[in-house]
Amino acid sequence: MSLIAPEIRPSAIARINPVAKLAVALTVSCALLLSIDWVSAAVALLLEGILLAWSGLGLRQFVLRTAPVWIAAPLAALTTVLYGEDSGALLWHFGFVSVTEGSASLGLAIGLRVLAIGLPGVVLLATTDPTDLADGLAQVLRLPARFVLGGLAGLRLVGLLIEDWRSLALARRARGVGDGGGLFGNLKRIASQAFALLVISVRRGSKLATAMEAKGFGSDEPRTWARPSVFGAREFAVVGIGVGIAAAAIIVAMWAGTWHFVLA
Repeated sequence: MSLIAPEIRPSAIARINPVAKLAVALTVSCALLLSIDWVSAAVALLLEGILLAWSGLGLRQFVLRTAPVWIAAPLAALTTVLYGEDSGALLWHFGFVSVTEGSASLGLAIGLRVLAIGLPGVVLLATTDPTDLADGLAQVLRLPARFVLGGLAGLRLVGLLIEDWRSLALARRARGVGDGGGLFGNLKRIASQAFALLVISVRRGSKLATAMEAKGFGSDEPRTWARPSVFGAREFAVVGIGVGIAAAAIIVAMWAGTWHFVLA
């Protein structure tokens, strides 16, 4: 099972129109970007965590898909704590590195924000079929069909990159150039293999573009769609939940006195 294009398990979230899920992700993200405080991020993350139980992802799939977010959050928080703007009482000092109450609070806020914005986005993407997303973008949001179908075709090809990389590695190993060489030899091998993968991808993309043009996908004429994309009551309910999460995060942060509008 590919981590880029995993099997979509039946779940409450998977049955929602992708446009509604996209709207929820954008709404929560925009609300969290209006202020950098740990209270609003913590409230949003807590409410999102409750809803993730309906995503249908298994524990292993959830961990693998969200691993980059779990790595990025503490790194961003640590960097901010060590090198962020100093304010408040000094907590720790070593050389040119100092940790204050202000930098520690800012680091906590940054780490929680990365999780609160990144986790829902990754999970929503993992529960969305690319074809359903393209149907929603074209039929609900009325985006240009040429743009939508081109993006869908490119997304479908992304899953082939892993298989191409494995095939290139096996082919090079069969010719006796895949192993050994130490650190610099391995770096050279990876760079050479990455360039070969780039060439393969460009050639495949060119062939696909030519084939799609030959089949009329580049026409400006109105298109018909095999599957209708419906945006109904449950989608409006999901969007309402997203707005509620964003509003709750802002209201609690303002009540706690930690809300600071970034543009003020």
